[in-house]
Parts: sequence; structure tokens; C-alpha cells
Amino acid sequence: MTLGISIYPSKSTLKEMQAYLDTTAALGYKRIFTSMLEVADNPDETLDLFKTIIHYGNDLGMATTIDINPSLFQTLKISYDDLSLFHELGADAIRLDEGFTGMEEAAMTQNPFGLKVEINISRGQHYIDLINDFGPNRQCLMGSHNFYPQTFTGLEADYFVGTAKQYKNYNLNTAAFIDTPSGKVGPWPNSNLMVSAEVQRTMNVQTQVRWLKMLGVIDDILISSSMVATDDLQKISEAYYEPLPALTIEFNQDATELERKIVLESKHMYRGDYSGYMIRSTMTRVHFKHEENPAHHTTTIELGDVTVGNNQAGQYKNETQIALKERPNLGEQHNVVGKIVDGDLALLKLIQPWQSFKIVEA
Repeated sequence: MTLGISIYPSKSTLKEMQAYLDTTAALGYKRIFTSMLEVADNPDETLDLFKTIIHYGNDLGMATTIDINPSLFQTLKISYDDLSLFHELGADAIRLDEGFTGMEEAAMTQNPFGLKVEINISRGQHYIDLINDFGPNRQCLMGSHNFYPQTFTGLEADYFVGTAKQYKNYNLNTAAFIDTPSGKVGPWPNSNLMVSAEVQRTMNVQTQVRWLKMLGVIDDILISSSMVATDDLQKISEAYYEPLPALTIEFNQDATELERKIVLESKHMYRGDYSGYMIRSTMTRVHFKHEENPAHHTTTIELGDVTVGNNQAGQYKNETQIALKERPNLGEQHNVVGKIVDGDLALLKLIQPWQSFKIVEA
């Protein structure tokens, strides 16, 4: 897996982009996405700028993908069977926002430069099967989803996963986009976060990263907007490189220090013989079996509630549970200590039995 950023040379100065690449490279970002679709305005000057910034990224160990479409080949008077221009620019890959017939894409992967060809996953249908019918060099073939700036236009989650699986069936590298409000620069004037799947739009940027990682069908995660605040870049990097998936909790005001310690300082595991009503983290009742936990806040348990068994729970005292559906608090045996934040509820569906995870505070 690889973490990446975007730059838009028509919207930022060379100095701004170089400083941004310095910052992101130091935080572990390895890929650069950029768009060449505006090259028609001033081809010579634009190509020089692209070459300068791409080579600057190369020196930092960052690989650049250039977004193009078939009409750009006509503008630059080049052919799909001669990709030397992109090689000279220093690009690692070209992304086909719009494709050809399948035969051309396969031929492009056979270029002598080892230049990768990135296909638009969001197109769906049997496009990737068609390309493979023409015997491409799969070492130079990969895919990435689009990003969608307008609210409600992002991909439906099942479609997002299903189309990505088509590429994973061929063992191809896949990528998708995340976004954050701190991104100052993007390709479109009207944008409410440029995300790949619509569900991401209501998630904070760390949850977007965790959601994509937990799906198991996306390899590379790219930030679609540019000039993102350093604080967000750091948060994204931390979420990307964290060894365990994390769920974010908002504690109730009456949660005790013991309950906070049980929830935040434990490495949790989803008990495998599950009921469907909750995620059970049973080892906390072993580690904290000698700690007294009086009953309090024993309200009805709702989706996303985090509970800790109290003194009335018998052998379940200090067991941590996360509710997957509403249920009564029978015998008032469970203290409701907090709730998984709304944006993280989608992650509850992705944690698998026997999988380890952590809980972090909002």
C-alpha cells in the first residue's frame, strides 16, 4: 500500500508545490497525482512546468501519475503507441480518465519505458476484462477510482467495492481518493470534498483512511485536494500507518477513570463466537477482574454505544462491548460509557470476528 497527494500546476506556483512535496515526502507520502487535462491552453510552457515538478518529486522518492484523456493525444500530436513524452517528463504512470477500446490500453502497457497505465475503476462494466483479453503487461497495469466533488454524486459503497474487486481479481494495484476541508487547491470551482465513495463525505479524514484500509480492496490512498494543512497531512499519515484499525469514541461525562482506562488502554479483539448484537472484547474482564465497577448510566443500549460490565454483571464485569443494534440493558449490568462517533459507525460493519482493534478518544 502507498499513500499519495495531489498537485495542480495550473493552480499553484512552482515554489508552493516544491514546499508541499518536501512536507509530504517527510511524512511518508510516496505518490503524486496530477492532471494534464489543461495542457491545451499553453502546451510548451505547461510541459516545462510539469517536467520540473515531476523530476523534483522523483528526487524525493515520489512517483507521479498524470491524468490524461484521448483528446490530449490529439492536442500533443502523439499516439498511444509512443509514450516517450511522458517518459521524458519523468512520470511513473499515466491515468486514462477516459479510455480507448481495450486494445490500445493493452498496447500502452507494453511500452519500452516501463511506464504504468492506470485505468478508471469507476467506469465499471467489463472494461478491465476487455483490456485483459488483449494480453496486457499486467506489471504495468493498475486502476484507480474517480473522485466526485458534488454532494450525492460519489459512488455507492457496494458499487465502489464491487468494481475494485474486478481489478483485484487480476491482482492489479488499486487506488481511491480521500479529501479534507483544509485542502486549499483543487481542479474544480464547485466542490464539497472530492471523495471516491459518497459515504466518505460524512467521515473525518482519518476515518476515510481507516474505511478504505479495512475494505481490503484498495491499495493506495490519495488525497484529491492540494495544499492540505500540515496537521491534516500528519493525521492522515498516522491513520494510514497505524498497525491496528481504530474506532473513535466520545465518552459520557460520567465515565469513570477506570472505564476510560479499560476502553483506551486495551488492545481489543472481536470475540469470534459472535451474537450479532455486539462486538465483545472479553480480555478486559480478565485484565481488570479485581477492579470494582459500581453500576451507573445503565440506560437502554443503542447502536454504537460502548459499554463496560459493572459489578452486577458477574463474570462479565469489566468486559467491553460495542453495540451493533439496540437492545435493553437487562439487569442494568452494563454501564454505557460513551458512543462510537457517527462518522465511524460504518467501520463497525468492517471489523471481522477475531480481528484486533483499538479505541481512541475524539
